[in-house]
Amino acid sequence: MGGVETEEKVLTQWEKVKAAHRMQDYIESHIDQPISMSDLAKAAYYSQWHAARVFKEVTGKTPFDYIRRRRLALAAQRLGKAETRVVDVAMDFVFDSHEGFTRAFAREFGITPTRFRRDRPAISLFMPPRLRDWYYARQHGETSMSEKSKPIPVFVQVLERPSRRMVVRRGVQASHYFEYCEEVGCDVWEQLGSIKAALGEPMGMWLPERFRRPGTSTYVQGVEVPADLDLELPAHFELLELPPCTMLVFQGPPFEDKDFEAAIATVWDIINSYQPELYGYQWADDDGPRFQLQPVGYRGYIEGRPVRKLG
Repeated sequence: MGGVETEEKVLTQWEKVKAAHRMQDYIESHIDQPISMSDLAKAAYYSQWHAARVFKEVTGKTPFDYIRRRRLALAAQRLGKAETRVVDVAMDFVFDSHEGFTRAFAREFGITPTRFRRDRPAISLFMPPRLRDWYYARQHGETSMSEKSKPIPVFVQVLERPSRRMVVRRGVQASHYFEYCEEVGCDVWEQLGSIKAALGEPMGMWLPERFRRPGTSTYVQGVEVPADLDLELPAHFELLELPPCTMLVFQGPPFEDKDFEAAIATVWDIINSYQPELYGYQWADDDGPRFQLQPVGYRGYIEGRPVRKLG
């Protein structure tokens, strides 16, 4: 498979998906460099015409519309960080000029880069469909054709959580991390992490119905703060009061960063098949949010789900 295939042939759907994934991988690793259709064709192992057609069929976008939207989404994340000049971001993401970048950014998000950097409003970011769709499928118990089941140890412990308060930012309809990023941006984690009074690290959470407000998302991000803290909240954030609850916390083994999908999938498979009744507990998803911590390779993926003692 070292060269570009020039003869047309009938591809299976999985062959098309794999070819599109190779092109997406190439785009992500060269997003700050010029990318040609010839480059993508070589990554796909097909002719330029065939590669372009397959990419559009699988992703729903032409290669260059996809590249443009990914660059703008990443540029928006970069602009959310302090002391970042608009012209530097434009050059970093291969826009010919400050003016061209400003026009493209305004068309995509309805706001200029300068105003976005100042106000940091919620905007819809374009995320790689490959990751978003994988995440959605895994949440619904589906596995990809490339995943292989490998039994590995997962550490499980019972954790008692007291009454607590959390600074949270809600989404609109998000049910998982990638939908949340598309709705409110991917810099919320950094904003939460900058709260000096925080009692721990930021976390993603799936809220039970009783903790949600009408028109807001199941998935949110937040960080715990002291119950008596007098805190001036950042714009678009709010305080959430959480009652005491018992959590079963699952921790997978360390993993390589490139294998984070498999690391999350392993823990989810364990949670979905776990029987807390064998240990005197039952799932109690209404008692508190199910949470996930940032997947970090050296410590493994960590997720917690509420339980209650039987009887």
